[in-house]
Amino acid sequence: MSLRINDIAPDFTAETTKGPISFHQWIGDSYAILFSHPKDFTPVCTTELGYMAGLKPEFDKRNCKIIGLSVDPVSAHKDWSADIQETQGHAVNYPMIGDTDLAVSKLYNMLPAEEPGTSEGRTAATNATVRTVFIIGPDKRIKLMLTYPMSTGRNFDEVLRVLDSIQLTAKHQVATPVNWKSGEDCIIVPAVSDAEAAGKFPGGWKTIKPYLRVVPQPR
Repeated sequence: MSLRINDIAPDFTAETTKGPISFHQWIGDSYAILFSHPKDFTPVCTTELGYMAGLKPEFDKRNCKIIGLSVDPVSAHKDWSADIQETQGHAVNYPMIGDTDLAVSKLYNMLPAEEPGTSEGRTAATNATVRTVFIIGPDKRIKLMLTYPMSTGRNFDEVLRVLDSIQLTAKHQVATPVNWKSGEDCIIVPAVSDAEAAGKFPGGWKTIKPYLRVVPQPR
């Protein structure tokens, strides 16, 4: 099954380092980041998991939960976590899914549905496509999908920036321009008429084109 932005994120049950979960129930009324890894004890992923542990308070402020996935057993994740804390300076402080039967990887279209076998005997190379970040909203719809090669560490500051943008759109009906950073000017979405905008943005806006109306970031 292919997945697209605004599709309902597939629900599943799984074992994690913090016990069994039912995914949609675990998300609850929060946003969620699901980010996946092809194999435990891989160098790039070790740096990513540690960085996300350090960044978790920022996601907490934004009512966003974090959950990782790797195509290995939960027992291996726990051993790997010790290495992550030792080398990256942060203990993994969020659940990690053990996807030994490849079920979640297949459900999220990171491995082919017909892929045979289990995690046993697989290498990072055979799982190379299990490298996607998903942002999922409280409505359980996919807001972002971002896939990196396994040789390139992911930019989780960018994921945080995108989350800020998504939440601004949901709350204030503004979009964010190229290279936007929190605190900078935004764009009123085209679905909002000038009459509606006058009520939403009483401080006014700058009209560059009828479809390009710039407004200070709402607070």
